[in-house]
Amino acid sequence: MEINDPPSQNSRKGIYFLPSLFTTAGLFFGFYAIIRATQGDFANAAVGILIAMIMDGLDGRVARWTNTVSDFGKEYDSLVDLVAFGVAPGMIMYFWSLQYIGKTGWLIAFLYAAATALRLARFNTLTIKDDRYFYGIACPAAAALIAFWVWNFHETGISGQSMSWISALITLLMAILMVSNVKFRSFKDFDPKHKVPFFVLIAILGIIVLISFDPPRVLFLMALAYGASGPIGWVIRRQRGIIENPAFLPDEDEDEDEDDDNSHTDSGKIQSINAKKKSK
Repeated sequence: MEINDPPSQNSRKGIYFLPSLFTTAGLFFGFYAIIRATQGDFANAAVGILIAMIMDGLDGRVARWTNTVSDFGKEYDSLVDLVAFGVAPGMIMYFWSLQYIGKTGWLIAFLYAAATALRLARFNTLTIKDDRYFYGIACPAAAALIAFWVWNFHETGISGQSMSWISALITLLMAILMVSNVKFRSFKDFDPKHKVPFFVLIAILGIIVLISFDPPRVLFLMALAYGASGPIGWVIRRQRGIIENPAFLPDEDEDEDEDDDNSHTDSGKIQSINAKKKSK
């Protein structure tokens, strides 16, 4: 008769609470942004996206600082990003502007959400990664440009109907940039534990002061500058003749090619051994 030992407490599976709490907060504010957009409160909808971005930046750092990184956390974070930075910005742009161009409007909003999903799936499976850069604009940055675009022009009294086709173009451009190979600085190489020049602290304080004066406009200009930095950098590198390695996904054909190369190598070794035996 076999006796099964009871499972020990250490074998119990669970999730890490602290990073999951920040991730869930990001999901909450993304959902909050959708609700506010449906009610025409675009200012608070954009603030919801902003807070979701802050939560998204904190959950990963908290997980690394507390040594609680897990596969569950990575998958959960990707699903939350799809809602907060894919569906929510698309809905904000749709209810503010895209709804005035009929079916084309909601299709463009859908394409933006779909591009976010594709961008997240590709990012999780990239075979080339450089901590200094993102391949394609990160979905939080694209969401920021969309949300702050709406917030800025809504606060200045410009109607979304008058800018419907320009808004459609911006939304499509962000969708394309998310799935492109254009490089954007990730700033992941910045370590707050290391020393920085004094002027960096002054610059950060200056940015905070500017944001406090006019949050919609300053945040929009910052998001616009970052969104333009990728294409501008790509053009400059092309003019200098710099060849970049594109991001790509693992492919079955590549695996087959590697197997073929290995088989060719093995057959070559066998032929060389036979040749040596004949010469002897």
